Amino acid sequence: MTLANIPPAPALPGTRHLHSGKVRDLYEITEGEHVGKLLMVASDRLSIFDFVLGTTIPDKGEILTRMSLWWFDQLADLVPNHVVSADPAAIPEAVRGRAVVCENLQMYPVECVARGYLTGSGLNDYRATGQVCGIDLPAGLEDGSRLPAPIFTPATKAELGDHDENVSFDAVAGTVGVETATALRELTLAVYDRAEGLARERGIILADTKLEFGSVTRAEGAVDPALVLADEVLTPDSSRYWPADEWRPGRTQPSYDKQIVRNWALSDESGWDKASGEVPPALPEAVVEHTRNRYLEAYERLTGERF
Repeated sequence: MTLANIPPAPALPGTRHLHSGKVRDLYEITEGEHVGKLLMVASDRLSIFDFVLGTTIPDKGEILTRMSLWWFDQLADLVPNHVVSADPAAIPEAVRGRAVVCENLQMYPVECVARGYLTGSGLNDYRATGQVCGIDLPAGLEDGSRLPAPIFTPATKAELGDHDENVSFDAVAGTVGVETATALRELTLAVYDRAEGLARERGIILADTKLEFGSVTRAEGAVDPALVLADEVLTPDSSRYWPADEWRPGRTQPSYDKQIVRNWALSDESGWDKASGEVPPALPEAVVEHTRNRYLEAYERLTGERF
């Protein structure tokens, strides 16, 4: 199942379907007290390497929705967010628990990434150039190395099915202006700093995270320049979480995210060739269960709540 072959979004009463992404469905609310607002629904779908898998992870959408709401609360004094309501009475019954009513924002066309550790695409860039997004890093870093200080490493927002591309701060400034780019960088690093500290207190390393921001367009058409945190936030789909007591630089770290699925897909066991252009095969039940358990463990350790 490629990104062009995402399952049709279900019809929901009082809404109009607008868009489906890798794992989320977006609707405009057309009836009731929240007319004109958006309904963002997290599915149980999983994507790796720009493929949406045919296998779903049970309860994933609800786990990630709860985690986002918890993080929005932890960050409320730092940055406003797009959530209008998570009241079950405001959510169509079919998607309760995994949907929120949110503001219809004018989104900034940049993925705001903060990295405190070197891995993933940042590691690939570092190995090729000694830099990540134009930022010079010390020699001798390995997979999983902690950086001297967290860095802002933005990426372009790719079209559905394409790859996000790491870009420099200057490229972001050229797109949204220096003042907004500076605000995005400062706020991204502030959110990372707050979240990294909270996660570390709970025995979890937040290696990196991707954030999205927008601005509110007022009824009269004016745009409020204040940045608003949007989409999901600090979930295992948008962040790399590692068990702190198992962190060992120089290897792929045990994780609470979908790296479990990536590792299986690239293993001999899967029989899949990433370069083939074909969709990865269905996940074995053991991989599905392991992935769900790790998402669940991350949620419960971070929030202190039982699912």
